[in-house]
Amino acid sequence: MSRKKNTHLFEDSLAELEQIISKMEQGDISLEESLESFERGVSLTRTCQKALQEAEQKVSILLTKNGQPTLEPFTDE
Repeated sequence: MSRKKNTHLFEDSLAELEQIISKMEQGDISLEESLESFERGVSLTRTCQKALQEAEQKVSILLTKNGQPTLEPFTDE
């Protein structure tokens, strides 16, 4: 999956998750709708977690030189 698709997938999933949480917090939905929303929220959370883990792995790979982790100073260019 390309970086743009991953980014959009994460951002879209997070936005939908925020909408679900807001809707559930209002308390104006039935128990059945709440359960469906909760199930969708769990799925979205897993999608976000996977995207974050993949990003973390990529950063870790990029910061490893000669098999040793190295820290690079942050420069704001």
